[in-house]
Amino acid sequence: MPSAAHPAFKTVALIGRYKSRDVAEPLEELGRYLAGQGCGVLVEQETAVESGVSRFPVVDREDIGGKADLVVVLGGDGSMLSAARLLAATGVPLIGVNQGRLGFLTDIALGAMVEQMGKVLAGEYQIEPRTMLDVSVHRDGTSPFGTTALNDLVVNKGATGRLIEILVRIDGEFVYDLRADGLIVATPTGSTAYALSANGPILQPGVPGLALVPISPHTLSNRPIAVSDGCVIDIAIRRAADALLHFDGQPSFELNEGDRVTVRRSAHVLRLVHPPGYSYYEMLREKLHWSETLV
Repeated sequence: MPSAAHPAFKTVALIGRYKSRDVAEPLEELGRYLAGQGCGVLVEQETAVESGVSRFPVVDREDIGGKADLVVVLGGDGSMLSAARLLAATGVPLIGVNQGRLGFLTDIALGAMVEQMGKVLAGEYQIEPRTMLDVSVHRDGTSPFGTTALNDLVVNKGATGRLIEILVRIDGEFVYDLRADGLIVATPTGSTAYALSANGPILQPGVPGLALVPISPHTLSNRPIAVSDGCVIDIAIRRAADALLHFDGQPSFELNEGDRVTVRRSAHVLRLVHPPGYSYYEMLREKLHWSETLV
C-alpha cells in the first residue's frame, strides 16, 4: 500500500487552465500538498508564467511525458483535451481538477482537491483508457494537415453559411452523399460533446465504436450512426463554397473541393485516472440533469 513516504506516483506535473491567473492559489495549494506527501512536483512552463507560481521546478510541455508519472490538469474539459493530445503518445496518465463548467473529463471538484488527491496517492484510483482519433487531410497527392483528437473531428461549412456536400466511405465502401452543415465523427468520449448537441448517441467509454453525426442535414433521413472503431472513415469534399475542419473545438484547417479527410482510431489512448467513487452514469446524471424533478 503506498504511503506518504512512497506515494503511488513519484513525480507529478501540474498544468493549469490556459491564461488563467485564477489557477495560482489552487496550484500552490496542491503543489505544497503533493510535496508534503513525498512527491516530486513539476509545473508546466506556460502555467508557471501565467499563474506566477515559481516555487516548483518548471518543465517544458514537450518534456512532461518523460519526467512525470502523473499529470494533474487544473481547468476544464478544454484543458484536458489539450493535455490529452500532447501526452497520449507518452502513456503518462492524466487526472483533472474541475475549474470549468460541465467538466465531463475533470472528475475532481475544486473543493475536494486535496482529499481526493490524497486517496489517489494512496493507490485508490482506477485508470480507464479512452479512444483517440488520427486525422489526416489528403490533397493532390500530398497530406497538408494531420492531427490527433480525443473528442471529435468536425467537417463543416465556413463563413458563407452555405451547405456543403460530402461523400462518406467506410472501409472503402460508399455510405452516403451528404448535403448538410457538416459531419461530426466522435469517439465515445466526444459523444457527450458537440455530437450530443447535434442529436447524436451517447456511447459508453468502453464501447469500441465511433459516432457519425450529420449537422442539420438537408435530407432528414440522414441519421446518426455508430460504427466500429476499427473502421477507416473517408470524407471527400464534393461541393463547398468553403469548408472547414475542426478537431476538439480547436482552430480550423481550410478544406478545398476535392480534399479527402481520413479518420481512424489512433494507436495511442488517453490513460484517464479516476478517483475512488467515480461512476460514469452518476456523472451523466449530474451533468445532464437526468434526475431533476419538475415542480
